[in-house]
Amino acid sequence: MKKNETNLETKHEQKNDKRNPWRIAFFSLIGALLAIILFVGYRITDKREVTYRQEVEQRVKTQADPSFQLTSTKKQLNFVISHYLNEFLKDSGVSYDFYLEDQALLTGTFKLLGYPVEFYLYFDPYVMENGNIQLKARNISLGSLQLPISYVMKQLEHGLEIPKWVEFNSEETYIIVHLDQLPLKNGLRLKADRINLVDDDIRMSVYLPIENK
Repeated sequence: MKKNETNLETKHEQKNDKRNPWRIAFFSLIGALLAIILFVGYRITDKREVTYRQEVEQRVKTQADPSFQLTSTKKQLNFVISHYLNEFLKDSGVSYDFYLEDQALLTGTFKLLGYPVEFYLYFDPYVMENGNIQLKARNISLGSLQLPISYVMKQLEHGLEIPKWVEFNSEETYIIVHLDQLPLKNGLRLKADRINLVDDDIRMSVYLPIENK
């Protein structure tokens, strides 16, 4: 009897997790951020001419902590994010989209009491002095009903297992993406230089590890 009760409780928890729009929305946001990072990684590892690659390898050996800058547009990042989220959410039964427009917008539809409800979460991205990214929450709503941002973020902060490189501040209603704590392969480090969505100007620096001598 206890075994059956445990199974029922587990199924109930799993069912609630799937229907929790805030939980899925948060992981969709994290997925979108990872998509941006994967895009940077793709640009880094994408092969071009052999002579160019040899020159880069020579510079790595002779320069201390070398770096180079990557630029992108909203259109490019939106394409990558859309592809990643489609894969991330394909078995969840819900649909979410993340767009970079004049603001960063996470939106989607889920069922509430049997009715489809649209969800909107607006962020303003800022580059911090240390190269990390701050996402300032500006508006959260279900349909046209605005919700208290600090309350929703507090529920997420205490109810989810958040990656170490993501910092929540529910009182100040912002999220910090610590690029300097993000584990990347081969010792690479990322630093945001500029995120200007209005002028479509997005730049990030990539730092290569120091060559051991």
